Amino acid sequence: MLRKVFFWCHLACGVLAGVVIFIMSVTGALLAYEKQIVLWADTRAFMIAPPSVDSPRLSVESLVAKAREADPQLAFTGVTVRAGANAPVALAAGQRTLYVDPYDGRVLGETSPGVRRFFRVITDWHRTLALSGDQRTIGKAITGASNLAFLFIVASGIFLWWPKSWTRKQLRNVTLFNGGLRGRARDFNWHNTIGFWSAIPLFFVVLGATVISYPWASDLAYRVVGEAPPPRQRPPAAAPGAQGGPGSAGGPERPERGGRPGGERQRPSLAGIDHLWPTAEQQVAEWRSINLRIPAGPDAPVVFTIDQGYAGQPQKRGTLTLNRASGEVVSWEPYSSLSPGRRVRTWLRFVHTGEFYGLTGQTIAGIVSAGGAVLVYTGLALAFRRFLAWRARGRNTRGVERAA
Repeated sequence: MLRKVFFWCHLACGVLAGVVIFIMSVTGALLAYEKQIVLWADTRAFMIAPPSVDSPRLSVESLVAKAREADPQLAFTGVTVRAGANAPVALAAGQRTLYVDPYDGRVLGETSPGVRRFFRVITDWHRTLALSGDQRTIGKAITGASNLAFLFIVASGIFLWWPKSWTRKQLRNVTLFNGGLRGRARDFNWHNTIGFWSAIPLFFVVLGATVISYPWASDLAYRVVGEAPPPRQRPPAAAPGAQGGPGSAGGPERPERGGRPGGERQRPSLAGIDHLWPTAEQQVAEWRSINLRIPAGPDAPVVFTIDQGYAGQPQKRGTLTLNRASGEVVSWEPYSSLSPGRRVRTWLRFVHTGEFYGLTGQTIAGIVSAGGAVLVYTGLALAFRRFLAWRARGRNTRGVERAA
């Protein structure tokens, strides 16, 4: 009886959310190596050869100054330096990223718009079904509910997969592909075999998505380890009398973030950063990249993000905050210093994409996401055949009754 209840709930969730789960699975597989592909596309034409083995690199302040000479209108907000003598330096300016030669400061070019546009479209389908504007909330609600349904499908699928009898033939039918099957037998074999090999990693991939989708699931990650979830920040309240946001009729114009009253933007200040950079490089011996968020003002602390791993490995990344005037370390926050709840929450976020375990994890996440799409296809095919068989039985029953 319990097996039958689980089966019909499993089937109903698959039929109701199948199309959305299929879209999220396909797009999830396409996004598996997004960060590596984007980085390769951005920098493949900008790798440089050092003038000589011992050629000195320009300081960060000098690089930014030369880039500003090329385009004085740009207000740079971030600098990323990667390990390797032939790697360009990335300068962020709002939505733009410029790559410069670290030895002479020449602007080499900008990011690859086509590749980034492709992944932006795929991400929009993955998160909101490509809905835009006010409808993005609807898209997020649909994908969130479908994630929750998928989590139940995966968990109940493990229960339903469990063989009633542990014979060699039975196990072979649900754990190994049989290339000679057709129709329903083939779909059943694929559904069970892919489900068996992908169930555990797929469960954690979908669990991570659920935590991302729902605040209560995120809070649960903290509570599981006995920690109170952090309070959520509320959006700033509108000024009394404001009706249409900043600068609209009926409300006062508010200054831009980091700016001065009247809309005059304060240019981020890099002065005095160079003497802090060696401290950041020495904080972690084998760093792969160091990112600097350019402070908004001369008195603001200087924050570096130092990464030892590939993109998306929080356990190999830390945040270093330095006092701008004295150069003293204000704080050093590696993954190990986070609270247990925050570590669990962060782990779930990056196990969703597999990035926590590097290229191996991304590969597994991409494969099981593609497997999820096949599970949806075979599951819907089996459900459709069941429906056709039910209709056929109904017609036969009515025919017998008329004959009688």
